[in-house]
Amino acid sequence: MTDATPQATTRTTRRGRPRAFNDKAEQNTIRALDRAMALLHRLSLSDGMSLTDLAQEAGESPATVYRVLITLQGHGMVELDPATQFWHVGAGTFRAGTAFLRRTSVVERARGPMQWLMRESGETANLGIEHGDEVLFLSQVETHQAIRAFFPPGTRSPMHVSGIGKALLAWSAPGRVRGIVARMGLERFTPRTLVTASALEDDLTATRKRGYAFDDEERAEGMRCIAAPVFNPHGEPVAGLSVSAPGFRLDAGSVQQMGTLVARAAAQVTEAIGGAVPAAQANSD
Repeated sequence: MTDATPQATTRTTRRGRPRAFNDKAEQNTIRALDRAMALLHRLSLSDGMSLTDLAQEAGESPATVYRVLITLQGHGMVELDPATQFWHVGAGTFRAGTAFLRRTSVVERARGPMQWLMRESGETANLGIEHGDEVLFLSQVETHQAIRAFFPPGTRSPMHVSGIGKALLAWSAPGRVRGIVARMGLERFTPRTLVTASALEDDLTATRKRGYAFDDEERAEGMRCIAAPVFNPHGEPVAGLSVSAPGFRLDAGSVQQMGTLVARAAAQVTEAIGGAVPAAQANSD
């Protein structure tokens, strides 16, 4: 079995923990943060609690608990009801929770359309989102072909060299696109990589017109990808669905047919999560 994987880059690897990390919870726990999360958990299980009750349950002084609550309040994670003097979980906690629900909902509801896409196209189907100005791959349904692309969950890719990344950028606000480009740059990976803002803008315009993005060996030579966006109820792109394959199978004559399949599968996921295709895109179908 031969897997075609993305080329290695010279960028510094981002780390989730230091080299000297030693997996001992007591040594690596930030006590103040641990205390805050414990208080937040207690509030989430209640209909509101007073400072006195929280301090008693936590085994901490009211002054210590109050400082934690004020810090959480500054981030919108907790709220104080002035009338009852009870503390409650805040809107910031709700937003964090719904972000997780949106992600898991998309993964679960995309599984069927991804399996259909793999069967119809004969190629690997991928699901990804934008996270930290990069594409984060969440799920994959692999083809049975011996030579195939491999993007396991957790793999990241720059937006401008990913079919999913370009599908998300094409339906994002121009200011957001400019911000991502300014922060991340347009690194060259192959001779086909789009390395200027104007070239990327032209490509995104073409993507919107045809309804799907095309990565033409821009990340790895010999590999191509076609992707389409998944929209939330507000018509905003929240995920992307793609097929990726070696260039000799995904040739110029099959791009349009494959693009139609990918766009159809992405539309199925949009419908499954209660999303809405933007009017301009719906009119172009």
